[in-house]
Amino acid sequence: NAEQTTASGGDVDKSIIEPQVQRRETNRPKIEPSDFEVGLYGGILSIEDFESNVVYGARLAYHLTEDFFLEGTVGRSRAGRTSYENLSGSADLLTDSERDYTYYALSLGWNALPGEIFLGENRAYNTAFYLVAGIGNTTFAGDDRFTVSGGFGYRILPADWIAVHFDVRDHVYDIDLLGEKKIVNNLEAHLGLSIFF
Repeated sequence: NAEQTTASGGDVDKSIIEPQVQRRETNRPKIEPSDFEVGLYGGILSIEDFESNVVYGARLAYHLTEDFFLEGTVGRSRAGRTSYENLSGSADLLTDSERDYTYYALSLGWNALPGEIFLGENRAYNTAFYLVAGIGNTTFAGDDRFTVSGGFGYRILPADWIAVHFDVRDHVYDIDLLGEKKIVNNLEAHLGLSIFF
């Protein structure tokens, strides 16, 4: 209580409001400063003129900042038969070993739209929509080919140490296998799982 003297010389009591605030206990998230990410993926690769086939691979990423990361990928698939081979009944254009398709790429990624996804009322997971572009090499049809790649992906973190990825990439290079030189676009879509350390 505080006492104040009025103009008439009397004392008046004024109550001071003291709010009764209940402090609640909070748990700080135990997120480790993990900059490296390693994982595996599998999906479908459409090799231009050679059908769509299963692709599998591995990724290693280093997160430079919250917005940018470097990523190395290595993938493997196997080319099918061309429509010309299927319809003409002639000899195969490629030997069995030349149908092996292997690529590697070093890319720069940008987390363009970081955010959250809500499942139900009490569950929220960190997410990011990201863009990637890079260079690398593709071994196909008995030759190594300089390759430019690019695409986008969506990443969900069910926990602070694991991520689920959905990626779409395009692998672009020159080839003259069917008689004329041309630029091919080999589209890839895959689903992956990675861990942070």
